[in-house]
Amino acid sequence: MDKRVQFDFEIEFTNGGGIQGQEFRLDINGDDISDEELASYIVEDMRLLMVGKVRILNKKIINEQHKRRPTEQK
Repeated sequence: MDKRVQFDFEIEFTNGGGIQGQEFRLDINGDDISDEELASYIVEDMRLLMVGKVRILNKKIINEQHKRRPTEQK
């Protein structure tokens, strides 16, 4: 079975404002992902700019089929 991570997040922007997500799910490779890796993935995947603090909350790894198609390795 594939692994996914379910978590809440809060992102603050350096120019003011922020965004939040609750029970957000992402495909992962392996059995775990660090909060730092997860924060970087969110910021890069959503193409966010001027990011300040990123908080990862209520993280848990779940068994669930991946939803995205695998990307080709460069």
